Amino acid sequence: MEATNYIAVNKETWNNKVPVHIDSNFYDMESFLNGKNTLPDIDLELLGDIKNKSILHLQCHFGQDSLSLARLGAKVTGVDLSDKAIEKAKELNEQLQLNATFICCDVYETLEHIKEKFDIVYTSYGTIGWLPDLEKWAKVISEALKPNGKFVFVEFHPVLWMFDDDFKEIKYHYHNEKPILEEYTGTYANKEAAITTNYIGWNHSLSEVFKALSNNGLQMEHFQEYNYSNYNCFNETIEFKSGKFRIKHLENKIPMMYSLVSKKL
Repeated sequence: MEATNYIAVNKETWNNKVPVHIDSNFYDMESFLNGKNTLPDIDLELLGDIKNKSILHLQCHFGQDSLSLARLGAKVTGVDLSDKAIEKAKELNEQLQLNATFICCDVYETLEHIKEKFDIVYTSYGTIGWLPDLEKWAKVISEALKPNGKFVFVEFHPVLWMFDDDFKEIKYHYHNEKPILEEYTGTYANKEAAITTNYIGWNHSLSEVFKALSNNGLQMEHFQEYNYSNYNCFNETIEFKSGKFRIKHLENKIPMMYSLVSKKL
């Protein structure tokens, strides 16, 4: 693998994951189709009242969260690199008779596919690690927002990505020193799945995130760190409260997520 080919490599990886994820207990498609809102409470609280608001959802996978936002009355546009994911998102949108729009493109090319400005840009959980340049990312967010629009972001903490998969040792840099090239068997949604995929990613420190947003006219209004994960998507976890997960042997010693809200100046 060459890092310069990251878009092709990662697109193939996510295309291969789509059918596994659709059939997984993790995504619980049956409950979703029967009306379950898939967004965690943290996200819903930060988003606020979204009825009749326009939302650009970056890196939306196959659309469960985007369609959950649409069910709450928002006008949603979802963007994802995987054509297989977007194909499924469009199918679900039609099946559920919602009015979301889905676009297949690299996140950096989003502005080439949209003309309107949005009240909210939203992205969450395992998104920026697939992107090498946060300045370009933040510019897309800023230019997609209306004046006084807000960016809502919930992400896994960069400290998590320093560890090996079983959280036994520090393996990677906290800062964005170089691309991370790896092969992975299974998937976070089904660790026993019989698929092996390659990925190319980057770890982004909190300061890198803050600087990129600030440099692009986005003023932070909220920031919080959490010593748990909303999702059971890591190895060696324990559910210490309903819907809250930690690494067993690390307990509450490390941050696992963070959230921020920034306003377009």
